[in-house]
Amino acid sequence: MSSVAVLTPESFAEHRSGLRDQEITGGVPEDEAYIPTYLEAFPPLPENRGNLGDKSGELGRAWSTKIRPIRASVITQVFNVPLEERRYKDNSQFGDGGEEAKVCLDIMQRTGAHIELSLAKDQGLSIMVTGKLDSVMKARKEIVARLQTQASATVAIPKEHHRFVIGKNGEKLQELELKTATKIAIPRPDDPNLNIRITGTKEGIEKARHEILLISAEQDKRAVERLSLEKAYHPFIAGAHNRLVQELNRETGARISIPPPGLHKDEIVITGEKEAVALAASRIQAIYNDKKRKTTTISVEVKKSQHKYIVGPKGNSLHEIMESTGVSVEMPPLDSASETIILRGEPDKLGPALTQVYAKVHIEFTDGEEQISLEGPTEEVEQAQVQIQGIIRDLLVRMDYTEVNIDQRFHRHLIGKNGANINRIKEQYKVSVWIPQEPDRSGLVRIEGDPKGVQLARKELMEVAHRMENECTKELSVEQRFHRSIIGQKGEKIKEVRDKFPEVVINFPDPAQKSDMVQLRGPKNEVEKCSTFLAKLIQDLVENTFSLSITIFKQFHKNIIGKGGANIKKIREETCTKIDLPAENSNSETIVITGRKNNCEAARDRILAVQRELANNREAEVTIPAKLHNSVIGSKGCLVRAIMEDCAGVHIHFPSEGSGSDKVTIRGPAGEVERAKRQLLLLAEEKEVNNFTAELHAKPEYHKFLIGRGGVNIRRVRDCTGARIIFPSPDETEKELITIVGKEEAVRLAQKELETLLKNLNDVVEDCMVVETRHHRHFVCRRGQVLRELAEEYGGVAVSFPRTGAHSDRITLKGAKDCVEAAKRRIQEIIEDLEAQVSVEVEVPQQYHRAVMGPKGCRIQQITRDHDVQVKFPDRDESVTEAPPPQENGNASLEGETVPRRCDIITISGRTEKCELAKTALLALVPVTEDVQVSYDLHRYIIGQKGSGIRKMMEEYEVNIWVPPPDQQSDVIKVTGQMASVERAKLGLLERVRELQAEQEDRVGTRPVYWNKHTGTSSRSGVCALYSVRIILRYLIPFPVHRSPDVIVISGYERNTEVARSAIEQLVSALQEMVNQDVHIDPRTHARIIGARGKAVRKAMEEFKVDIRFPQPGSEDPGRVTVTGLPDCVDNAIEHLLNLEEEYMLSVTETETMAAYMKPPSRYRGSDGGGPDDNGGLAAKGFVVRDAPWNDKAPDMSSAEDFPTFGAGAAPKQTSAWGPKKF
Repeated sequence: MSSVAVLTPESFAEHRSGLRDQEITGGVPEDEAYIPTYLEAFPPLPENRGNLGDKSGELGRAWSTKIRPIRASVITQVFNVPLEERRYKDNSQFGDGGEEAKVCLDIMQRTGAHIELSLAKDQGLSIMVTGKLDSVMKARKEIVARLQTQASATVAIPKEHHRFVIGKNGEKLQELELKTATKIAIPRPDDPNLNIRITGTKEGIEKARHEILLISAEQDKRAVERLSLEKAYHPFIAGAHNRLVQELNRETGARISIPPPGLHKDEIVITGEKEAVALAASRIQAIYNDKKRKTTTISVEVKKSQHKYIVGPKGNSLHEIMESTGVSVEMPPLDSASETIILRGEPDKLGPALTQVYAKVHIEFTDGEEQISLEGPTEEVEQAQVQIQGIIRDLLVRMDYTEVNIDQRFHRHLIGKNGANINRIKEQYKVSVWIPQEPDRSGLVRIEGDPKGVQLARKELMEVAHRMENECTKELSVEQRFHRSIIGQKGEKIKEVRDKFPEVVINFPDPAQKSDMVQLRGPKNEVEKCSTFLAKLIQDLVENTFSLSITIFKQFHKNIIGKGGANIKKIREETCTKIDLPAENSNSETIVITGRKNNCEAARDRILAVQRELANNREAEVTIPAKLHNSVIGSKGCLVRAIMEDCAGVHIHFPSEGSGSDKVTIRGPAGEVERAKRQLLLLAEEKEVNNFTAELHAKPEYHKFLIGRGGVNIRRVRDCTGARIIFPSPDETEKELITIVGKEEAVRLAQKELETLLKNLNDVVEDCMVVETRHHRHFVCRRGQVLRELAEEYGGVAVSFPRTGAHSDRITLKGAKDCVEAAKRRIQEIIEDLEAQVSVEVEVPQQYHRAVMGPKGCRIQQITRDHDVQVKFPDRDESVTEAPPPQENGNASLEGETVPRRCDIITISGRTEKCELAKTALLALVPVTEDVQVSYDLHRYIIGQKGSGIRKMMEEYEVNIWVPPPDQQSDVIKVTGQMASVERAKLGLLERVRELQAEQEDRVGTRPVYWNKHTGTSSRSGVCALYSVRIILRYLIPFPVHRSPDVIVISGYERNTEVARSAIEQLVSALQEMVNQDVHIDPRTHARIIGARGKAVRKAMEEFKVDIRFPQPGSEDPGRVTVTGLPDCVDNAIEHLLNLEEEYMLSVTETETMAAYMKPPSRYRGSDGGGPDDNGGLAAKGFVVRDAPWNDKAPDMSSAEDFPTFGAGAAPKQTSAWGPKKF
């Protein structure tokens, strides 16, 4: 068997196209017209000079032995998923990579196979899987199951055959599932069902069904016939659309199983009754013999990208060709690179079939353009064009689209987790929704589909966006002393909290505000979770920061500390507390213990025990009811402090608040302790008379009504009775308990008053009032916020407004009688406010709106809160390019009246008097600009280094300071900001000017230092040296150094200028000794000498203390390198460069030699190594050789030597140009 490889000039040129044309230095003649001989271009293999006669048998056996092929351990499989079978069709619109990439990543981690995805123009998915065989099979099965839509089918086989499908330990079933990439469910043994369910792709289902039927047929007691017929003839046996094999099944009664096209097996299995099997086998054999005798084949080359159009959807086009012409079209596998299509059929039918193959119209949708390309026969293209235009007209009638602008930060909420929300909307309304990617920075969402569905989907998306805008905000009260602990060093701890709740925004107040309110904003559920988490965190901080103070006599502090701090260290370690003692020079006797409560108490007991051992002190306990402790202690401890001062050396300790203990401890000298005890009991008895307590229970929703608006109700009860009424705080468990404290008769009277109010509240009544319909919206908008406030303030009264469209002005109030009456009065007040509202327009130029609003709108929010008004800013007009003239010194221009622009009008709504106050406050926020006269010479000092000085002033005074550019040389500096800030900035700027003028008075000048021209401003080394002096002497020379071509002028204090002058003169003398020397270095080595990013040449310059300059690209002398420095250093550097050149040239020469050897000689046009088309001549002739066998004279066909007669004597041996003859 022999084969012939055709080497064309085009293919050879393509093969050599990657090689760079270079000069060939040896082994090949330099003549441009030189053509190599056949033996030079194709040298023969070396001959075996051994004794061939002795080993001929061995060689024959060696070559005749079939070598077992070695299979690669790594294989690659490629398969396609059509658009209609993709599970995630629109997933590419959301996120990076989408679900398909995530699924593939998960499969790669689980199986160890490598997966690559690509998307075709027809939106089909191409998947390449690489890895070991087992890994590839497992990965393919999972990909098909998770990325391709699954179909299902059932196949019925006898129950007793099921176990053969499963195999030993389920191995057969697992192998079958991997092989077909399907999921096969077999009924349990106790289930009488015979059906086996197969789930997977259509192709996989067919393969699995075929294999299961084969297994069942093998186990079937009936006859089984296996016909091994060539795969190429199976389509003729099956017929178009499998009609012929179905007809055979019906006529013979046998079951015929033909392998599907994707399964490369020649075996056809026939099962059934013996006569039926024999009849079917004979019919199939007859078809096969007939087609094999009559059919022939032709091969055509068609681009691989066009194969899918020939196959058609689900292979319909192939079946149509088979049905109309009786010709089978054999397509190469999808994972094959072959483009050859084989047509098999009768000779007279092959022509029409080939015509049909080429006659398929190809339709392609171009990306990014509104065009559809059609390719094919003219008539069919015109028919397809008419049909497509009809479809387009139909779509324009049936379909609609709309675009809505939704803030991009809400897009992820529109999409939902794993696209759940957007997929539900698509399915529910039968629409397509396109949401832009995050990098696009666009908020435009496009909806396409049925007109009604588009409107419904748009409505729902807008509702979701609106709901997101009204997200939940909650304020958490956290003592400011804990803020730093929660935030952590450099924000590490709060970052962990934010990472745990990424959807919640946590804002801490500015430390200067002295506020305890921490704001949480985000989705309600997440805000609640974050609030609970922070509350637990704060509780832990509170527990760990419990503080306890004890008073210990000053003389005992050193004993508590111990030698070298041993005692106090031991107490701290054993009790896990922080103990702070006052300084030695302090008169304080208080020791502070911090930590958990029980640990602090243990440390306190141990310290007190030390004091008791050292002093003859007495300790006494007095029982005083806990409810009297605050009144006995007095305001800021004044009463108990007076007792301790009166009884010298006595310390009185009350239990911590909330402990419930009645024991008060007194420590000190015995006599003073008894005296303090008597005074304390006397004070407690006095307080107890005026501290009678009564308790009352009321529903929490009634508390606000009992208190009244602004506390008016509870204040009236207190004034009438003299009793103190205490309501429960929000964090107390007993929400219904109200405590009344005071003298007994006052408490009884207050209790009676409150009980009367509660009795009225418990009597529920229903009442109506009239509210004009135009005011209804104010009460029900913002999710009924006004109604909620009314219910909270007036004992839970329920206010019901008529439904929208009812055209009724009557509202219903239901609740306690007093609450209903109070609510009615409040509603009437609100209506009066609404009717009294006016709108005031304030003209503020659009350019100042952002400054008026302030950061995050804080300034305008403050105005709305202070004056109870609403402020509305106009929409920004982008077409306005020219700003109005600025207000100088806060005074508007009076030259004629102009019509105000709508984009400049700010509207304030509210009561007249409040609107006027708000207007005044708003105008006060409008920035003004004032000019400050500052000498031009001082501008650079005011600006400071890199603008630090001017930036500091702008931040300090909250203004914008504009300094004119140097080319104007103007003395006017403009200050812009609020009036008060501008005034403060002017004073600060003038103060800075006075400081600079005072410094200038102390400065003097010195004689100039002359700068030699050849080392002046044009010398890089000189300039660098000059700036080095300036950096070194910066603390001596605060003003910059001025340079001119020949003179350097130094300004500053006299002693500093002398030092700088001396240093610069030394540098000048050193620079004058430098020399410049040129050296020629081969340009091919420059890149390696310079190194990556100049690293190598910088190292050389630092080592030899020189400056090395390489020529620019395109210079006249590309090899000239300039070295600058001291003579000895320059010589050493040049020697180093020449050594590097010699070393690098060895590898350069070797590389060029190898490249020249790899280049074919025929491509050379001259000794300069020019390419084949350097001179714009004709194209290359291709690869030409001399003395080739085909150049010899053709063999003589009549010659008995070249063509001997069989049976005749052998011709004498003669060597031919074609090599030895083989027979």
